[in-house]
Formats: sequence, structure tokens, C-alpha cells
Amino acid sequence: MKEYMKKIAVALMAVAMMSTTVGCTDSFEEINTDPDNAVVVPNGSLLGYTIYYTSYRFNDRWFALDEPMTFCGYVSKMSYIDESRYQYRTGVQDSNWAYVYRILNNVMDLQGRAGEASANLLNVAKVIEVTVMQIATDRWRDVPYSDAVKMADGVLNPTYDTQEEIYPALLAKLKEAADGFAEGGADKLDGDLLFDGDVTKWQKYCNSLRLRLAIRISEVEPTLAKSTVEEVLGNPDRYPIMEDNSDNAFFWWLADNKTYWEPIGSAYYTRKTEFCCSDVMVDNLLANNDPRIHVYCKPTPSSQTEGDEDYTDGTPVYRGYTIGAKNNAVSKLYSTWGYKYGEDLGGFSPWMRAAEPYFHIAEAKMLGYNVGSYAATAEEAYNKAVALSLEENEVSAADAEAYLAGAGKFDGSIKKIWYEEWVAMFKQGMEGWSLYRRTGTPENMYIAPGRPAQYENHNVPPFRSPYPSTERNLNAENNAPFDADVVDNLWGKPMWWDTREGVY
Repeated sequence: MKEYMKKIAVALMAVAMMSTTVGCTDSFEEINTDPDNAVVVPNGSLLGYTIYYTSYRFNDRWFALDEPMTFCGYVSKMSYIDESRYQYRTGVQDSNWAYVYRILNNVMDLQGRAGEASANLLNVAKVIEVTVMQIATDRWRDVPYSDAVKMADGVLNPTYDTQEEIYPALLAKLKEAADGFAEGGADKLDGDLLFDGDVTKWQKYCNSLRLRLAIRISEVEPTLAKSTVEEVLGNPDRYPIMEDNSDNAFFWWLADNKTYWEPIGSAYYTRKTEFCCSDVMVDNLLANNDPRIHVYCKPTPSSQTEGDEDYTDGTPVYRGYTIGAKNNAVSKLYSTWGYKYGEDLGGFSPWMRAAEPYFHIAEAKMLGYNVGSYAATAEEAYNKAVALSLEENEVSAADAEAYLAGAGKFDGSIKKIWYEEWVAMFKQGMEGWSLYRRTGTPENMYIAPGRPAQYENHNVPPFRSPYPSTERNLNAENNAPFDADVVDNLWGKPMWWDTREGVY
């Protein structure tokens, strides 16, 4: 898979460098056609660019790290702490919103091109559509969807859909794609930089995504959640899911090409004293003697150097810093991310891990859903999910067995499932944040002590991102009723699926 990703530069170059031959003519239109700009981009190039752009924009420091990954307890900032103190940048919010709709515009273009000519491309484009809009609604709650990217139809100011409307629509779209995949198709999938053209892996990702969305709304729309889960898990031949780490939806980057460095690694490369592991993450992993700590985090630099004030004879020391602290940290005293997650410039951006659907199966079993042949008990599904996470992080079989027999042993509670899911999704900022907002996991998460006085009346990290100034100014009539539900930019009306009590 990673070798295939080396074709990324070629695929993206094709989008930018295609030319159209123009002959000598008196035609004004032909004379004014730029031969260095593409008129028609091949479907494969557009698909490749869309996958690349989605992977980059949703996994860089501005979209994923500074806010979602700190809001859910994965990351701390040692300097430039503003975002994790909830002091957002207006320009960044405007850009993040724009990225969503640029990607959606490309996705809808792909769907319009595919039609009946390329069933697989159509199904894949529908899955990417849901991927993008799930992230959008989980970040801003109510957003334009059914009326979005319709400028060609004269829609310049799209209306908003509520999250209560968006989630069922996304599940319906995934059902269309899942049935399309199940009907089969021989057409070749060009430009696939996520699964190397393997349509079966897209099919598994599609159905695993159905489980994610269904379980997320299980407390607020239990009928739809249950029917979706049971349809998927009751028909493994028609609706296969991700089952092992070879199915992981990981976009791999190129260490030997600076243009395509992994976004988090690229940020760390130039800002080594800015990001580190959080005390929330480190304290949990240490308390459970979790072997993944050696992969997720590095020992503090000063634990390795004699003469430093906390020198400990060279024994690795893991220490996380306060999230949203009042003051900058002394960087040598805190653990930064491990090589795999923070330094590998040829690393990955995760769309979904194979462990995730098994956590959903375990939760579904706890809810009394029929999960078919996938697991006889919630513990069985839980054990497989945790084992997949340990395997993904190259934990030895002996250490994995010891963990599952020790602190990682299933205790029969749904909170244990949620906790291990949170640990396993490290680096997936939006999913970690959504899990925290839905479940309150991890339980040792807290509100930033360094937050400004205007946010002193809140008791948990943000519910949402603020609407961008571009929507407030250019689509004010449609935006205003929804913006009225926002309190202090980052709180107010919770996500539809956020049923926590006593949070504000």
C-alpha cells in the first residue's frame, strides 16, 4: 500500500499540468484558452486529488491537532497554547469550513461524472461524501448539506440542515453505496490513493462507517441505529466490514518528498517544543501499564541526561503536560509523541481503523442488538478490538496477552469499551472528540485552566467549533437562526447525540 502512495505526486501533477492543444483559428474562445490549464481532468486524477486533499486538510495541525486532539485529551501544547485554551483564530475557522465544501464540490463532480458509466467510482464518491459531511456536522452541528455546492443551479446562499436531518441522510447515502458495492462491478478504479484500487476495502470501509454513525445516534435514534447495525452485521457476505489491520483506511505520505510529508510530522519537524503528550493520556496509560505508551509517547528528554534536575539513572520517564495550561512548559520535562505518531514524515493519516467496528459491535451487544456471527458476547468483540489496536502498534503477543489479562481485561461495563476505544483512536482527533462529547470518556478530562475569563462559566471543553465569519457575513439570513443557538462561540446547543447531563 505504501509503495502505491508514491504515485501520489504523479496523480496530483496530472491535475495541475494537463494541457489542451489549441490550433490556429480566428475563434476568440480558442485563442483565449490557456493551454497550460486542464479543461477536463480525468476521473482518476480527480479522485486521487480528492483523497489526498481530504487526508491533508482533515489531519493537519489546524483542523485536527490544535483543537479536536486537545479537546478530547490526546495532545497538549507546551507553547502557542491559544487554541487549547479555546482562543481560536477566525481565519483558521473560515479556512476549515471552506475545505469541507471544496472537497464536497469535487465529490459531487465525481458523482456526476460516474453515473452508470462507473458504478465503483460512484459508490466510492458517495462514501467520501459521507466521510466529509460526518466530519462537518460533528464539528459545527447544523450545516448546509442538501442545498450545498449547487452554484451551477443558482444556489449562492445554501440553507442549513439540522444534525437530526443530516445523520439519517448520511446513513441512507451509505446504504446506497453499500448496495451498489454488493451488486458488484467490473470497472477499474483509477486514482485510488487510499486502497490502491481495492474495491472490497472500500466496501468494508463503507459498512464500518455505517456502524460508526449508527452507534453514535443509538441513544437519540435507537430504532434507526438498531436496524442499521443489524442489517450490516446480519449480512456479512453482502455487507462486509473491516476485520483486520490490513483493512485499515490509512493514507500514507512520502518522507522523501517535502511537499507530501505527513501533516502532523511536518508540524513537529519545525516546532519541536510546541506539541507533547497530554497528562490525560499519559496518566491513563501509566495507570493501566498499557504497552502502547512506548509507541504513543517518548520518554522525557531529561530522563536520559545525567545532571538534569529530574535525572533518574536513565530509566524512561513518561510525563504529560496540562492541556490548555496557564503557562508555557519547559519542554525537556515532558513526553512528545512517539516516532510513529509525531515524527515519521512518511507516516499515515487515519480515516478509520479495523479496531473501531469491533468496539461498535461490543457496544451494540451491550445494547441488546443482534450482531450475527461476529461475536457471541460483548467481551469477545471487545477483546478483538483491543487486540487489533495492540497489533497495529506492534505490541508483542506476550505483552498483548498480559494486558488483556490485566488492566485491559473487560469488566462487563460499557465504560470500559468507551475507554479502550478512546485509547485505540489516538491521532483521530475528530473521532476522539466526538466520543468524549457523547460518552464523557476519558473521565479524567477537564476544562482548560488557562482559558480566558469570558469562558470561566463553562465546566467542560467545547461542544463545537464556531461558525466562520464568512457564513455570518455572506450567508447571514440562513446562518442566523443556527448561530443564535451558539453560546460563547464554542458552546451552546450540544450535538444531537450528546446526551451528557450537567455540562455547559
